[in-house]
Amino acid sequence: MTDNIPLQPVRHKKRHDNKHRNGCCPWSRCCGMGDFRPRTVWLGHPEKREQRYPRNVINNQKYNFFTFLPGVLYNQFKYFFNLYFLLLACSQFVNELRLGALYTYWVPLGFVLIITIVREAVEEMRCFLRDKEVNSQIYSKLSTRGTVKVKSSGIQVGDLIIVEKNQRVPADMIFLRTSERNGSCFLRTDQLDGETDWKLRLPVACTQRLPTAADLLQIRAYVYAEEPNIDIHNFIGTFTREDGDPPVNESLSIENTLWASTVVASGTVVGVVIYTGRELRSVMNTSNPRHKIGLFDLEVNCLTKILFGALVVVSLVMVALQHFAGRWYLQIFRFLLLFSNIVPISLRVNLDMGKMVFSWMIRKDSKIPGTVVRASTIPEQLGRISYLLTDKTGTLTQNEMVFRRLHLGTVAYGMDSMDEVQSHVFSAYTQPPHDLPTSRAPAATKVRKTISSRVHEAVKAIALVHNVTPVYEANGVTDQAEAEQHYEDTCRVYQASSPDEVSLVQWTESVGLTLVGRDQSSMQLRTPSGQILNFTILQIFPFTYESKRMGIIVRDESTGDITFYMKGADVMMAGIVQYNDWLEEECGNMAREGLRVLVVAKKSLTEEQYQDFEARYVQAKLSVHDRSLKVATVIESLEMEMELLCLTGVEDQLQADVRPTLEILRNAGIKVWMLTGDKLETATCTAKNAHLVTRNQDIHLFRSVTTRGEAHLELNAFRRKHDCALVISGDSLEVCLKFYEYEFMELACQCPAVVCCRCAPTQKAQIVRLLQERTGKLTCAVGDGGNDVSMIQEADCGVGVEGKEGKQASLAADFSVTQFKHLGRLLMVHGRNSYKRSAALSQFVIHRSLCISTMQAVFSSVFYFASVPLYQGFLIIGYSTIYTMFPVFSLVLDKDVKSEVAMLYPELYKDLLKGRPLSFKTFLIWVIISIYQGSIIMYGALLLFESEFVHIVAISFTALILTELLMVALTVQTWHWLMIVAELLSLACYIASLVFLHEFIDVYFITTLSFVWKVTAITLVSCLPLYILKYLRRRFSPPSYSKLTS
Repeated sequence: MTDNIPLQPVRHKKRHDNKHRNGCCPWSRCCGMGDFRPRTVWLGHPEKREQRYPRNVINNQKYNFFTFLPGVLYNQFKYFFNLYFLLLACSQFVNELRLGALYTYWVPLGFVLIITIVREAVEEMRCFLRDKEVNSQIYSKLSTRGTVKVKSSGIQVGDLIIVEKNQRVPADMIFLRTSERNGSCFLRTDQLDGETDWKLRLPVACTQRLPTAADLLQIRAYVYAEEPNIDIHNFIGTFTREDGDPPVNESLSIENTLWASTVVASGTVVGVVIYTGRELRSVMNTSNPRHKIGLFDLEVNCLTKILFGALVVVSLVMVALQHFAGRWYLQIFRFLLLFSNIVPISLRVNLDMGKMVFSWMIRKDSKIPGTVVRASTIPEQLGRISYLLTDKTGTLTQNEMVFRRLHLGTVAYGMDSMDEVQSHVFSAYTQPPHDLPTSRAPAATKVRKTISSRVHEAVKAIALVHNVTPVYEANGVTDQAEAEQHYEDTCRVYQASSPDEVSLVQWTESVGLTLVGRDQSSMQLRTPSGQILNFTILQIFPFTYESKRMGIIVRDESTGDITFYMKGADVMMAGIVQYNDWLEEECGNMAREGLRVLVVAKKSLTEEQYQDFEARYVQAKLSVHDRSLKVATVIESLEMEMELLCLTGVEDQLQADVRPTLEILRNAGIKVWMLTGDKLETATCTAKNAHLVTRNQDIHLFRSVTTRGEAHLELNAFRRKHDCALVISGDSLEVCLKFYEYEFMELACQCPAVVCCRCAPTQKAQIVRLLQERTGKLTCAVGDGGNDVSMIQEADCGVGVEGKEGKQASLAADFSVTQFKHLGRLLMVHGRNSYKRSAALSQFVIHRSLCISTMQAVFSSVFYFASVPLYQGFLIIGYSTIYTMFPVFSLVLDKDVKSEVAMLYPELYKDLLKGRPLSFKTFLIWVIISIYQGSIIMYGALLLFESEFVHIVAISFTALILTELLMVALTVQTWHWLMIVAELLSLACYIASLVFLHEFIDVYFITTLSFVWKVTAITLVSCLPLYILKYLRRRFSPPSYSKLTS
């Protein structure tokens, strides 16, 4: 089994513990919960505790009732952008600085804050309800009053909890009793460590022997447990029963534990709780959720700082041109307020509402049904991903093993020829050896007999060499005892620590040889004719990570023959089996097809040979010094010159369309890393099968290293490889990151693909963090289990796949999908569109504000640098709301190519990785356009107005509105009917509102022909050159997407 493999899950162990120690509760030190300490836990007596332990609650919320409003406001005003507008609005309470009505500044700011608070409240409420559902799960507890029901959140250290089959373990417990006859149980740990293998757990021997579970309360016993720590693969403790005669002492290890977030796969178990709440192994392996801020938002924040700098410079220039006369410091503030439009407050509102629209579009896309957006603040991040880090089990694969190939050397059987195998097995058990047809040629008969007997031997070996137990369950018609007695097919399920083994046994059943019974010492097989074959299990040599093979010695009860069967990885078995010329080649062929290959062999033993072996084996097991070495030596004496029977090829079925999706991502310039808790061979196999590693790419298997020197040598060996995928284990990665972090990350980032196996949950998060720090690129993490939560929360974009491993990952993620293949469309279509649209929208809003600010600057310059507003009251609010908001916001519907084209040409996505849609270059172009248009409109109005000031306002404001509407039309690449409606609606709103604006505009003047031609001339001069430039650019230097759409 793989349980005992040492694995260091995290580098900075001390720092990590401190984070959890301080991060759970601000009063933890006062409550006596400041430090993690070992503990003595009395069975069924939580009141006897020596210290206070944390409550057994899951909490994924960012705020609580009291911190919500201060927290949200702090997160808003810690950014320069929002703080600036708050100070601006507050300045209007000072009479000397007031420029107009208070509502012109407070209404937009209030609107932004209300939208943000409502959105955060909705997300927090959803999070609260999800946590409440988990914390309210009901469990049975043994007490002096009998069995009582208790909520998960009400469980305490010392409680005796009953966990049923397929139920989640609610807290870290020591395993005391099981209902299984064989005195053990299986656990599914994929939510904790990502491994698909079921783990065998053993109860404390003393408590398992008690007649009933209720007797646990009658004995005087306690468990001594080590202090809570992060290591999910090790545990040190003792069990003591004081009222025994003599007192019983048992050592406890990982085999006696039931960690929280695992699922009981067989029987009903009873355990005593030793850790709860933030001291759980699963919680300590999960990092705290962080508030994610998109790179795009940071870039916009940077641009607003530049705009603010420009605002200060313009204000100082205006005062300087007045020669700092009079109360010049007040004039500076007045100019700062006057030109405050340079930094647009509507930018934040537009972008936030845009994000909500993008999130809605993702949810409503029928091509990716069931997709949920949980973090609506970062959809544009999906358009700039450089590294995708994915889990394997349940994310790339379905976690369903299927038998694909049986190879005998001279003949191979695939899925389409299994009926031949079935007929060979049938003939082996139904026809007596002498009763063969005599009409055939003798040679043909001999070949036929040879193939038939070889197939039968291979199938029999596969049916015997495993650790699978058939279990019979009542199905409503048959009760359990009756089903077991008659080996009822409909009631039988197979239990094993590995899904590979189950798939092999299910295959032997499909071809006629069925495993119907098993206990510690015997096994029963049923032949196609219904005959039961009995085998006595003499010895079992379990699979280990080091040996990579398992063996079993059985005696056939009908003949008395003793046979040693063995199966294992080809690298180990090649030296054990007799010489042959096909093993290596065929193993390579099957591995290239993405199959997990096992080599099966046998050796017949005489009674004397076995007795001799058993005596030496028992002797070796009793030795105190070098026990494991001596045992291995004795077993190896048997493992020589074994007869090679067959190769088996099992496939962990991939999720639908994983290969094309990974190819799309690769062509889009995204590097894919696979981080899995599974074994090295399995991970490498899946990487090949999913074409994560292409056929023409070499794979560099990073040797296991434990010291600095070994790591140095291995890194140098890796440095000499080019265009080579890297496969590395978690413990080797740990050593490399400890001594050569920079060098390792530099080499790994150059690889086309990286596979990290045996990764602990915190290690996955650490890799994400290092990628972000070393490359500065955006990362996306994809997973489906509880062990992926840390990685998902650490990445810039976390995507959870709703799968068989539950919803823990999808609930903690920013985006939740139902299948891995939906990721392609999520990134290529929605990510790309969201980023391009956000970039266009932000730059247009800045342009809109700079235009009116340029006009204000020209106006003030002409009128002797007076700090008098050009437009007042409703005009200034109306300009950025009802007159231009709808057309500008309609840019969120714009797209350069159809979604089908974006999926067909993922190379279009690669262009976005350079950040070109929003850069200093594009920003500068829009600034120049704004200054040009603002100057033309203002100077044109000043040049063409006749007598009154209101005429300047009428001409310039109307030309400004028309210019904005035409500029939206110039920017749009694909027209949507809503865009046309928005343009016409805005124009209609402006014309209709002119009747009510007599305070600012001369209504009679705007009906004259003079007004119409002046406005038309100014608008044409401001817009026509830009239309001509756009045409010339499309003609002589078209963008890449236009070549695909033409």
